[in-house]
Amino acid sequence: MMEERTDVKSLFFQELDQQLREKGLKAFRSGQIFQWIHEKQADSFADMTNLPKDLRQRLMEGYDLVTLKQEDVRISKIDGTRKYLFGLKDGHVIESVWMKYRHGNSVCISSQVGCRMGCRFCASTLDGLERNLKPSEMLDQIYRIQKDTGERVSHVVVMGSGEPLDNYDNLVRFIRLVSDERGLMISQRNITVSTCGIVPGIQRLSEEGLSVTLALSLHAPNDQVRRKLMPVAGRYALKDILSACRGYFERTGRRLTFEYSLVKGVNDNLEEAKALADLIKDQQGHVNLIPVNPIKERSYVQSDNGAVERFRRCLEKSGINVTVRREMGRDINGACGQLRRSFRKRTSVTKRRIDEDESIWDD
Repeated sequence: MMEERTDVKSLFFQELDQQLREKGLKAFRSGQIFQWIHEKQADSFADMTNLPKDLRQRLMEGYDLVTLKQEDVRISKIDGTRKYLFGLKDGHVIESVWMKYRHGNSVCISSQVGCRMGCRFCASTLDGLERNLKPSEMLDQIYRIQKDTGERVSHVVVMGSGEPLDNYDNLVRFIRLVSDERGLMISQRNITVSTCGIVPGIQRLSEEGLSVTLALSLHAPNDQVRRKLMPVAGRYALKDILSACRGYFERTGRRLTFEYSLVKGVNDNLEEAKALADLIKDQQGHVNLIPVNPIKERSYVQSDNGAVERFRRCLEKSGINVTVRREMGRDINGACGQLRRSFRKRTSVTKRRIDEDESIWDD
Protein backbone atom coordinates (compact mmCIF):
# COMPACT_ATOMS: atom_id res chain seq x y z
CA MET A 1 0.00 0.00 0.00
CA MET A 2 1.41 3.37 -1.06
CA GLU A 3 2.04 5.93 1.68
CA GLU A 4 -0.35 8.89 1.46
CA ARG A 5 1.39 12.07 0.45
CA THR A 6 1.33 15.12 2.74
CA ASP A 7 -1.21 17.81 1.90
CA VAL A 8 1.30 20.65 1.49
CA LYS A 9 -1.27 23.43 1.03
CA SER A 10 -2.70 22.69 4.49
CA LEU A 11 0.66 23.09 6.24
CA PHE A 12 1.62 26.18 8.22
CA PHE A 13 4.91 27.74 7.18
CA GLN A 14 6.65 26.52 10.34
CA GLU A 15 5.51 22.94 9.64
CA LEU A 16 6.70 23.05 6.03
CA ASP A 17 9.99 24.64 7.05
CA GLN A 18 10.67 21.96 9.66
CA GLN A 19 9.90 19.13 7.22
CA LEU A 20 12.12 20.57 4.49
CA ARG A 21 15.00 21.19 6.90
CA GLU A 22 14.74 17.57 8.04
CA LYS A 23 15.09 16.61 4.37
CA GLY A 24 18.34 18.59 4.23
CA LEU A 25 17.05 21.56 2.22
CA LYS A 26 18.36 25.08 2.78
CA ALA A 27 16.22 27.46 4.82
CA PHE A 28 15.33 29.82 1.97
CA ARG A 29 13.63 27.04 0.02
CA SER A 30 10.72 26.96 2.52
CA GLY A 31 9.94 30.60 1.82
CA GLN A 32 10.08 30.07 -1.93
CA ILE A 33 7.76 27.06 -1.86
CA PHE A 34 5.28 28.66 0.56
CA GLN A 35 5.18 31.76 -1.66
CA TRP A 36 4.51 29.67 -4.76
CA ILE A 37 1.64 27.87 -3.01
CA HIS A 38 -0.12 30.74 -1.23
CA GLU A 39 0.94 33.99 -2.90
CA LYS A 40 1.52 32.99 -6.51
CA GLN A 41 -1.01 30.15 -6.19
CA ALA A 42 0.83 27.69 -8.43
CA ASP A 43 -1.25 24.97 -10.07
CA SER A 44 1.53 22.39 -9.75
CA PHE A 45 5.08 21.90 -8.51
CA ALA A 46 6.22 22.05 -12.15
CA ASP A 47 5.19 25.73 -12.18
CA MET A 48 7.70 26.59 -9.45
CA THR A 49 10.30 27.63 -11.98
CA ASN A 50 12.93 29.05 -9.60
CA LEU A 51 13.30 25.65 -7.92
CA PRO A 52 15.82 23.08 -9.23
CA LYS A 53 14.21 20.38 -11.36
CA ASP A 54 15.26 17.60 -8.98
CA LEU A 55 13.68 19.45 -6.04
CA ARG A 56 10.41 19.83 -7.92
CA GLN A 57 10.49 16.08 -8.57
CA ARG A 58 11.09 15.36 -4.88
CA LEU A 59 8.15 17.59 -3.95
CA MET A 60 5.88 15.77 -6.41
CA GLU A 61 6.85 12.45 -4.86
CA GLY A 62 6.40 13.53 -1.25
CA TYR A 63 3.58 16.06 -1.31
CA ASP A 64 0.09 16.49 -2.70
CA LEU A 65 -0.67 19.99 -4.02
CA VAL A 66 -4.46 20.23 -3.92
CA THR A 67 -5.91 22.03 -6.93
CA LEU A 68 -9.63 22.16 -7.57
CA LYS A 69 -11.08 21.66 -11.04
CA GLN A 70 -13.53 24.27 -12.27
CA GLU A 71 -16.52 22.24 -13.46
CA ASP A 72 -18.86 25.14 -14.11
CA VAL A 73 -19.27 28.88 -13.58
CA ARG A 74 -22.45 30.87 -13.98
CA ILE A 75 -22.38 34.65 -14.19
CA SER A 76 -25.42 36.69 -13.20
CA LYS A 77 -26.70 39.10 -15.83
CA ILE A 78 -28.26 41.10 -13.03
CA ASP A 79 -25.28 41.93 -10.82
CA GLY A 80 -22.20 40.03 -12.08
CA THR A 81 -22.23 37.52 -9.21
CA ARG A 82 -20.36 34.33 -10.14
CA LYS A 83 -21.43 30.91 -8.95
CA TYR A 84 -18.66 28.29 -9.21
CA LEU A 85 -18.82 24.53 -9.14
CA PHE A 86 -15.49 22.91 -8.30
CA GLY A 87 -14.55 19.25 -8.64
CA LEU A 88 -12.51 17.55 -5.92
CA LYS A 89 -9.93 14.82 -6.41
CA ASP A 90 -12.30 12.12 -5.14
CA GLY A 91 -15.08 13.05 -7.56
CA HIS A 92 -17.20 15.17 -5.20
CA VAL A 93 -18.25 18.67 -6.17
CA ILE A 94 -18.64 21.84 -4.09
CA GLU A 95 -19.90 25.37 -4.64
CA SER A 96 -18.46 28.84 -4.11
CA VAL A 97 -19.83 32.31 -4.87
CA TRP A 98 -17.96 35.50 -5.89
CA MET A 99 -19.71 38.80 -5.22
CA LYS A 100 -18.54 42.29 -6.09
CA TYR A 101 -19.27 45.11 -3.64
CA ARG A 102 -18.15 48.72 -3.33
CA HIS A 103 -15.95 47.75 -0.39
CA GLY A 104 -14.22 44.91 -2.30
CA ASN A 105 -14.71 41.39 -3.60
CA SER A 106 -16.27 38.81 -1.32
CA VAL A 107 -16.18 35.03 -1.70
CA CYS A 108 -18.59 32.66 0.01
CA ILE A 109 -16.94 29.25 0.37
CA SER A 110 -18.06 25.76 1.35
CA SER A 111 -16.60 24.00 4.40
CA GLN A 112 -18.09 20.54 3.78
CA VAL A 113 -19.32 18.38 0.92
CA GLY A 114 -23.03 18.52 1.72
CA CYS A 115 -24.28 19.10 5.25
CA ARG A 116 -25.94 17.09 8.02
CA MET A 117 -27.70 19.96 9.84
CA GLY A 118 -30.96 19.43 7.90
CA CYS A 119 -32.20 23.05 7.72
CA ARG A 120 -35.54 22.81 5.91
CA PHE A 121 -35.00 25.70 3.49
CA CYS A 122 -31.45 24.84 2.36
CA ALA A 123 -30.55 22.68 -0.65
CA SER A 124 -27.13 21.84 0.83
CA THR A 125 -28.68 19.41 3.29
CA LEU A 126 -30.90 17.43 0.92
CA ASP A 127 -28.34 14.68 0.28
CA GLY A 128 -26.74 14.78 3.73
CA LEU A 129 -23.05 15.09 4.60
CA GLU A 130 -20.48 13.39 2.35
CA ARG A 131 -17.29 14.54 4.10
CA ASN A 132 -15.38 17.47 5.57
CA LEU A 133 -13.23 19.73 3.40
CA LYS A 134 -9.53 20.00 4.13
CA PRO A 135 -8.01 23.46 4.75
CA SER A 136 -6.38 23.24 1.31
CA GLU A 137 -9.76 22.62 -0.35
CA MET A 138 -11.23 25.62 1.43
CA LEU A 139 -8.27 27.80 0.46
CA ASP A 140 -8.23 26.71 -3.15
CA GLN A 141 -11.80 27.86 -3.69
CA ILE A 142 -10.48 31.37 -3.16
CA TYR A 143 -7.29 30.80 -5.18
CA ARG A 144 -9.18 29.42 -8.20
CA ILE A 145 -11.65 32.32 -8.12
CA GLN A 146 -8.88 34.92 -7.91
CA LYS A 147 -7.20 33.34 -10.93
CA ASP A 148 -10.45 33.20 -12.88
CA THR A 149 -11.53 36.78 -12.15
CA GLY A 150 -8.07 38.35 -12.07
CA GLU A 151 -9.17 40.30 -9.00
CA ARG A 152 -8.16 40.15 -5.35
CA VAL A 153 -10.54 38.76 -2.76
CA SER A 154 -10.75 40.98 0.33
CA HIS A 155 -13.60 39.36 2.27
CA VAL A 156 -14.37 35.70 2.96
CA VAL A 157 -17.63 34.25 4.24
CA VAL A 158 -17.67 30.61 5.36
CA MET A 159 -21.38 30.26 4.70
CA GLY A 160 -21.62 27.96 1.67
CA SER A 161 -22.44 24.27 1.88
CA GLY A 162 -21.70 22.78 5.27
CA GLU A 163 -21.68 23.77 8.94
CA PRO A 164 -18.20 25.25 9.58
CA LEU A 165 -18.14 24.38 13.28
CA ASP A 166 -18.90 20.76 12.37
CA ASN A 167 -15.47 20.82 10.68
CA TYR A 168 -13.82 22.73 13.49
CA ASP A 169 -10.10 21.91 13.31
CA ASN A 170 -9.91 22.31 9.53
CA LEU A 171 -11.84 25.60 9.76
CA VAL A 172 -9.44 27.14 12.29
CA ARG A 173 -6.39 26.03 10.32
CA PHE A 174 -7.94 27.54 7.17
CA ILE A 175 -8.53 30.87 8.94
CA ARG A 176 -4.93 31.05 10.14
CA LEU A 177 -3.61 30.17 6.67
CA VAL A 178 -5.77 32.59 4.70
CA SER A 179 -4.83 35.44 7.05
CA ASP A 180 -1.10 34.52 7.12
CA GLU A 181 1.19 37.43 6.21
CA ARG A 182 3.08 35.09 3.88
CA GLY A 183 -0.09 34.24 1.95
CA LEU A 184 -3.23 36.15 0.94
CA MET A 185 -3.06 38.12 4.20
CA ILE A 186 -6.83 38.63 4.35
CA SER A 187 -7.66 40.41 7.58
CA GLN A 188 -9.41 38.18 10.10
CA ARG A 189 -11.84 41.07 10.62
CA ASN A 190 -12.93 40.50 7.02
CA ILE A 191 -13.68 36.82 7.63
CA THR A 192 -17.16 35.72 8.70
CA VAL A 193 -17.98 32.25 10.02
CA SER A 194 -21.64 31.23 9.94
CA THR A 195 -23.07 28.64 12.30
CA CYS A 196 -26.53 27.25 12.96
CA GLY A 197 -25.68 27.27 16.67
CA ILE A 198 -23.20 24.56 17.68
CA VAL A 199 -22.69 25.70 21.27
CA PRO A 200 -19.40 23.83 22.04
CA GLY A 201 -17.95 25.08 18.75
CA ILE A 202 -18.85 28.71 19.52
CA GLN A 203 -17.27 28.38 22.94
CA ARG A 204 -14.08 26.86 21.50
CA LEU A 205 -13.84 29.50 18.79
CA SER A 206 -14.04 32.27 21.36
CA GLU A 207 -10.83 30.92 22.96
CA GLU A 208 -8.75 30.74 19.74
CA GLY A 209 -7.52 34.35 19.83
CA LEU A 210 -9.00 35.03 16.39
CA SER A 211 -10.76 38.22 15.25
CA VAL A 212 -13.36 36.76 12.89
CA THR A 213 -17.01 37.77 12.83
CA LEU A 214 -19.48 35.14 14.01
CA ALA A 215 -22.82 34.93 12.20
CA LEU A 216 -25.58 32.95 13.89
CA SER A 217 -28.26 31.42 11.67
CA LEU A 218 -31.13 32.31 13.98
CA HIS A 219 -34.23 32.23 11.71
CA ALA A 220 -36.78 32.19 14.56
CA PRO A 221 -37.37 34.03 17.86
CA ASN A 222 -38.19 30.91 19.89
CA ASP A 223 -37.27 27.25 20.08
CA GLN A 224 -40.71 26.05 18.92
CA VAL A 225 -40.59 27.80 15.52
CA ARG A 226 -36.87 27.22 15.19
CA ARG A 227 -37.27 23.46 15.53
CA LYS A 228 -39.65 23.48 12.54
CA LEU A 229 -36.95 25.07 10.39
CA MET A 230 -33.74 23.68 11.91
CA PRO A 231 -33.45 20.20 13.44
CA VAL A 232 -30.31 21.30 15.34
CA ALA A 233 -32.62 23.43 17.50
CA GLY A 234 -33.71 20.21 19.16
CA ARG A 235 -30.18 19.78 20.47
CA TYR A 236 -29.23 23.32 21.49
CA ALA A 237 -31.74 25.67 23.11
CA LEU A 238 -31.72 29.34 22.15
CA LYS A 239 -30.85 30.45 25.67
CA ASP A 240 -27.67 28.34 25.57
CA ILE A 241 -26.77 29.48 22.06
CA LEU A 242 -27.21 33.17 22.92
CA SER A 243 -25.22 32.69 26.11
CA ALA A 244 -22.35 31.27 24.02
CA CYS A 245 -22.70 34.20 21.58
CA ARG A 246 -22.51 36.68 24.45
CA GLY A 247 -19.36 34.94 25.65
CA TYR A 248 -17.91 35.17 22.13
CA PHE A 249 -18.41 38.94 22.10
CA GLU A 250 -16.97 39.36 25.59
CA ARG A 251 -13.80 37.43 24.72
CA THR A 252 -13.22 38.75 21.19
CA GLY A 253 -14.89 42.17 21.11
CA ARG A 254 -16.43 41.20 17.77
CA ARG A 255 -20.09 42.13 17.29
CA LEU A 256 -22.26 39.29 16.04
CA THR A 257 -24.52 39.03 13.04
CA PHE A 258 -27.90 37.33 13.49
CA GLU A 259 -29.03 35.83 10.18
CA TYR A 260 -32.79 35.61 9.85
CA SER A 261 -34.25 33.98 6.73
CA LEU A 262 -37.82 35.17 6.22
CA VAL A 263 -40.20 32.37 5.20
CA LYS A 264 -43.73 33.36 4.23
CA GLY A 265 -46.30 32.33 6.82
CA VAL A 266 -43.69 30.64 9.05
CA ASN A 267 -41.53 33.26 10.78
CA ASP A 268 -42.32 36.64 9.17
CA ASN A 269 -45.21 38.13 11.18
CA LEU A 270 -45.00 41.17 13.47
CA GLU A 271 -45.44 39.11 16.65
CA GLU A 272 -42.29 37.20 15.75
CA ALA A 273 -40.48 40.45 14.92
CA LYS A 274 -41.32 41.79 18.39
CA ALA A 275 -40.25 38.51 20.00
CA LEU A 276 -36.97 38.63 18.08
CA ALA A 277 -36.32 42.18 19.29
CA ASP A 278 -36.91 41.10 22.91
CA LEU A 279 -34.71 38.04 22.43
CA ILE A 280 -31.58 39.86 21.24
CA LYS A 281 -31.98 43.34 22.76
CA ASP A 282 -29.06 42.73 25.14
CA GLN A 283 -26.82 41.11 22.52
CA GLN A 284 -24.04 43.06 20.81
CA GLY A 285 -24.84 42.60 17.16
CA HIS A 286 -27.19 43.31 14.30
CA VAL A 287 -29.85 41.42 12.37
CA ASN A 288 -29.43 40.54 8.71
CA LEU A 289 -32.86 39.82 7.20
CA ILE A 290 -32.72 37.38 4.28
CA PRO A 291 -35.76 36.80 2.06
CA VAL A 292 -35.42 33.01 1.74
CA ASN A 293 -34.23 31.72 -1.62
CA PRO A 294 -36.86 29.08 -2.55
CA ILE A 295 -35.83 25.56 -3.55
CA LYS A 296 -38.18 23.30 -5.48
CA GLU A 297 -37.71 20.34 -3.11
CA ARG A 298 -39.31 22.29 -0.25
CA SER A 299 -42.66 24.07 0.07
CA TYR A 300 -41.24 27.19 1.72
CA VAL A 301 -41.64 30.44 -0.21
CA GLN A 302 -40.16 33.90 0.11
CA SER A 303 -41.89 36.58 2.16
CA ASP A 304 -43.26 39.42 0.05
CA ASN A 305 -41.62 42.85 0.07
CA GLY A 306 -44.31 44.31 2.29
CA ALA A 307 -43.79 41.68 5.00
CA VAL A 308 -40.01 42.15 4.86
CA GLU A 309 -40.37 45.92 5.22
CA ARG A 310 -42.83 45.64 8.12
CA PHE A 311 -40.52 43.18 9.89
CA ARG A 312 -37.55 45.52 9.40
CA ARG A 313 -39.40 48.60 10.69
CA CYS A 314 -40.59 46.72 13.77
CA LEU A 315 -37.04 45.78 14.68
CA GLU A 316 -35.77 49.31 14.11
CA LYS A 317 -38.49 50.78 16.33
CA SER A 318 -37.30 48.43 19.04
CA GLY A 319 -33.76 49.78 18.73
CA ILE A 320 -32.33 46.81 16.83
CA ASN A 321 -29.71 47.48 14.15
CA VAL A 322 -31.04 45.70 11.06
CA THR A 323 -30.24 45.36 7.37
CA VAL A 324 -31.99 43.52 4.54
CA ARG A 325 -29.58 41.44 2.51
CA ARG A 326 -29.46 42.47 -1.13
CA GLU A 327 -30.28 39.45 -3.27
CA MET A 328 -27.41 38.50 -5.53
CA GLY A 329 -27.16 35.82 -8.19
CA ARG A 330 -30.88 34.97 -8.14
CA ASP A 331 -30.83 34.20 -11.87
CA ILE A 332 -27.99 31.64 -11.52
CA ASN A 333 -29.29 29.40 -8.71
CA GLY A 334 -27.53 31.55 -6.12
CA ALA A 335 -28.73 29.71 -3.02
CA CYS A 336 -26.44 27.24 -1.25
CA GLY A 337 -26.42 23.78 -2.76
CA GLN A 338 -28.61 24.45 -5.81
CA LEU A 339 -25.91 24.35 -8.49
CA ARG A 340 -24.21 21.32 -6.95
CA ARG A 341 -27.52 19.46 -6.78
CA SER A 342 -28.42 20.24 -10.40
CA PHE A 343 -24.93 19.10 -11.51
CA ARG A 344 -25.30 15.81 -9.64
CA LYS A 345 -28.67 15.21 -11.28
CA ARG A 346 -27.23 15.93 -14.73
CA THR A 347 -24.26 13.61 -14.25
CA SER A 348 -26.50 10.91 -12.75
CA VAL A 349 -28.80 11.05 -15.79
CA THR A 350 -25.82 10.92 -18.15
CA LYS A 351 -24.33 7.93 -16.30
CA ARG A 352 -27.70 6.13 -16.35
CA ARG A 353 -27.99 6.66 -20.09
CA ILE A 354 -24.50 5.31 -20.63
CA ASP A 355 -25.26 2.28 -18.45
CA GLU A 356 -28.47 1.67 -20.39
CA ASP A 357 -26.66 1.93 -23.70
CA GLU A 358 -23.98 -0.48 -22.55
CA SER A 359 -26.59 -2.96 -21.29
CA ILE A 360 -27.70 -3.49 -24.88
CA TRP A 361 -24.53 -5.51 -25.37
CA ASP A 362 -24.97 -7.58 -22.25
CA ASP A 363 -27.37 -9.91 -24.08
